[in-house]
Amino acid sequence: MNSLNDIWSEVLRVLSRTLTPTAITTWFSDCEPVEIDGSCLILKTTSVFKRDIITSRFGETIRAVLSDIFSSDFNFQVLTEEELSRRRSQEEKNSILPEMAGYTFDRFIVGSSNKFAHAAAVAVAEHPGETYNPLFIYGNSGLGKTHLLLSIGQYIHEHSPEKKIEYIKGDEFTNQMVKSIKEGTAEEFRTRYRNVDLFLVDDIQFIAGKERTQNEFFHTFNNIYEAGHQIVITSDRPPMEMALLDDRLRTRFEGGLMADIQPPDLETRMAIIRNKAAQLGLMLSDEAIEMIAEKITSNIRQLEGAIKALTAFKEILDRVITLDDVNTVINKIVVDYNVQPDRIIRETARFFGLKEEDLRGQNRSKNTALARQIAMYLMRTLTNLTLNEIGSEFEDRNHATVLSSIRKIEDLIKTDPKMASVIRDITSNINSN
Repeated sequence: MNSLNDIWSEVLRVLSRTLTPTAITTWFSDCEPVEIDGSCLILKTTSVFKRDIITSRFGETIRAVLSDIFSSDFNFQVLTEEELSRRRSQEEKNSILPEMAGYTFDRFIVGSSNKFAHAAAVAVAEHPGETYNPLFIYGNSGLGKTHLLLSIGQYIHEHSPEKKIEYIKGDEFTNQMVKSIKEGTAEEFRTRYRNVDLFLVDDIQFIAGKERTQNEFFHTFNNIYEAGHQIVITSDRPPMEMALLDDRLRTRFEGGLMADIQPPDLETRMAIIRNKAAQLGLMLSDEAIEMIAEKITSNIRQLEGAIKALTAFKEILDRVITLDDVNTVINKIVVDYNVQPDRIIRETARFFGLKEEDLRGQNRSKNTALARQIAMYLMRTLTNLTLNEIGSEFEDRNHATVLSSIRKIEDLIKTDPKMASVIRDITSNINSN
């Protein structure tokens, strides 16, 4: 079943209350939904005449039905085949950053927990480089930081397509820098990121503790800032809580506007669920929406995962979603988002620049041994695994070895601030991936 058709069927159902079957057939028999673009439903019809009639005579009703379905202001646009082709050609021409696709301000549900960050992002998008530079948005994983970051990029590109925009994640900045040094292309790397109108950096916490990366980023930041161009940064915490962050960078980050995002309240979660469901053509009862909002409380990404799972559930079974279906999907989502041992080993190895088999195996180098002990400690704190089950993840190391490793890391956390920061960074990486 096509989910877009579900939305359009609801619109036609409401229209049929006041229109005769003949009128419905005359104006809407060859009108079909094509896509949802932000807060706008795109429809296709066969002629300019029909396009104009649908828009002028039935526009108010259609907008009202769509706004009710999406729980927010919603519009529609009717295009002929020729107009639709031109639109798609223009979209391809304008698509410079695939990461920005689908991220717009009108798709961001605003609530008390994110109102300030949203307002700051809109202000920066409307007046880049003039105020709030840099804009530093922080909050836990899955709350919408990246959505705001990319919405800024999308807005600026739409209104000033000549501006050069670059988007990168903190860890990817490190990877590209190292690669450029190895390949002798460091100058090209610097030119790419220093000569931009808008620099979007996601998860900046990944560069903390990496001396060469921080030094390169410092000079990149300065070049862009001194040129009067806009910088927007996201992180899972404020700069003052990054123990391994270079003081020069901390000062610059804190010199702009800092905006935090908190977990959404119940009302906002329900609005998010209703909107995301409608985007996918999924019509949920108020009871189902409330059930999801009450059980998934701190992560928007999990809410979206639940809606996508329910959409697939509905299309596969081709029937109305029941509360039992909702409960089944929610329980699976919660389990899927629990931390798995493989993820802990993968992110710990990545943090130390090692291979996963190094941690699991018998390599006894000092760096590997410490990383292995940290992975064991994280398994103990982030999962419900027993000591023996943790040991089985590392070529069947025994109970005593695992316990000794955990206690060593616990002692280091108490005495060494850098170790506490390392644990926090790796935990953040685990929760972000």
